[in-house]
Amino acid sequence: MSGEEKPSRTAGGCVLVVLAGAVVAVVFAVPPAAGVLSVWTVGVVALWRAARRMSDLPAAPSPKGVAPDSDIDAARRLAQAKAVYDPNGVLCALHPVRDE
Repeated sequence: MSGEEKPSRTAGGCVLVVLAGAVVAVVFAVPPAAGVLSVWTVGVVALWRAARRMSDLPAAPSPKGVAPDSDIDAARRLAQAKAVYDPNGVLCALHPVRDE
């Protein structure tokens, strides 16, 4: 073969799975309570890391455009809405265009 070979990600993943399985087997072989405690600890750490990662994401942008209707305007628009069926037989509500 010529050139430099790249390491396989699949092979690396298999090695990690085998090593993790060996560690779990050793932990459960000692006392079973230690195995259960380690599983809980790993779960809590994974949940904590996921929550930390989510808190680092920026918040969703606020909606732009027209301000929301008041309750009275919303009720008026709902009363003016018309129900129509599309060609597939799905019921759709058509709302009138807002006057700006």
